[in-house]
Amino acid sequence: MSGGRVEEDEERTRQRKLEEALEIKSLRRIVSAFFSYPEASEEDVKRYERSFNRLPPAHKALLSHFPLKFERLRRCISTNSYFIFNMLQAFEPPIDMSQDTDCCDDSCPDHAHDDQFCCRGEKNANDHLFSRESNVCACEPTSTSGRMCCLESKQTCCPEGAVDSPKASTINKEVENGVHHDPAHRNHDQHPEEKEVTDKHSGHCVSDCNGNDCSSSHEWLEPSLQMNVPLVDVDKVRCIIRNIVRDWAAEGQKERDQCYKPILEELHSLFPDRKNESPPACLVPGAGLGRLALEISCLGFISQGNEFSYYMMICSSFILNHTQKVGEWTIYPWIHSNSNSLSDSDQLRPVSIPDIHPASSAGITEGFSMCGGDFVEVYSDPSQVGLWDAVVTCFFIDTAHNIIEYIEVISRILKDGGVWINLGPLLYHFADMYGQEDEMSIEPSLEDVKRIILHYGFVFEKERTVETTYTTNPKSMMQNRYYAAFWTMRKKSTTEDPTS
Repeated sequence: MSGGRVEEDEERTRQRKLEEALEIKSLRRIVSAFFSYPEASEEDVKRYERSFNRLPPAHKALLSHFPLKFERLRRCISTNSYFIFNMLQAFEPPIDMSQDTDCCDDSCPDHAHDDQFCCRGEKNANDHLFSRESNVCACEPTSTSGRMCCLESKQTCCPEGAVDSPKASTINKEVENGVHHDPAHRNHDQHPEEKEVTDKHSGHCVSDCNGNDCSSSHEWLEPSLQMNVPLVDVDKVRCIIRNIVRDWAAEGQKERDQCYKPILEELHSLFPDRKNESPPACLVPGAGLGRLALEISCLGFISQGNEFSYYMMICSSFILNHTQKVGEWTIYPWIHSNSNSLSDSDQLRPVSIPDIHPASSAGITEGFSMCGGDFVEVYSDPSQVGLWDAVVTCFFIDTAHNIIEYIEVISRILKDGGVWINLGPLLYHFADMYGQEDEMSIEPSLEDVKRIILHYGFVFEKERTVETTYTTNPKSMMQNRYYAAFWTMRKKSTTEDPTS
């Protein structure tokens, strides 16, 4: 072997180790953000208490119920933490999390792998991204190298650098039917506010009030491997809790009807003949917590959700693979905002999840899968060309650094005559990233976007505006609404006249 060849191999090995170290560090940071949730939330409550204690006695008397409210908040935080820590226990990392990451210290600053974007919440879309109460959500890459990552041993995923054909035999259920879960361990008959689950020193899950152990047996969850993370990372965890309501709670049904129902109805009408032996294949980039992709599979499609965020993937994996019944878990999604509340009971109301059992006959089908990785990197693989009958994008295309690249990839992976159904606004997630000069963001108007789409061989079949919210508290005094673009495009056949 020549010296040049040896040097090339050594460089590839070094680069691979660096990428893996970056991925481990990024994932540790995400896990640390989840673990930091109780402590950061407790600091919020202490801040509320300090403000209350500064009131003069006459003013305190008018808000005499506040100390009780603060204690109720603490119980709600404990219940959320109980859900979060059980979710982390169920997570099986795709890489060895105990590996040393020192080799990436010089090239991996604290925010090197933060792809931050607005969580489309109750604040005005023009508010600064890192406003403390702004429903901030940012997502870490599922893989720093763009590789596919599988979150469960039975979850369909694809090899590095490619995605298997959506009609391959590897597509299977994302449910572990053989895992035993002791209902006594979860103690769901107990009032959810009575759980006490946090260790005040480490912030790690210890037990509920009946002494049921929920501490982790995974070495990668040990306190010594956790990182100090900025508060903005904990805001991402709060964002995930609100997203759970949108996808997996009865309270989110109205939003799902606004956003998902038009898409599902359009797919149903466009593909009336969905034969079991050869069902159409539909890709859902930006699948989030997986509900839309699941609903599409229930219509009789082979449906693959693609998601970039480990925050989302860890949570969706838990709900899809590990929930045992409807309403198994209780969360308190609205407790972290004191603004625009009609009453304390509205702010502190519980939400039961999931509203359906994913493993039931009405849930996950043989044709459903979730695939983690960057949309452009994964689906630019040559194996994806002309593979999909339909692509569905819901609140997704504005997550791009370069929306033209998204459109180009969608055109490439669709079959001739395939359809692209889109619903969403143009709240470009990398716009106004002050202080991060290297963040690329191309932000064309809707008119420009349509012109670009036509350039890539699409024809408009349907187009209208859909009014909707996104992860909005339905009982809040402030309701941000989007007038989202909804369209159906069809990719022209290569035999058609491109000017027609």
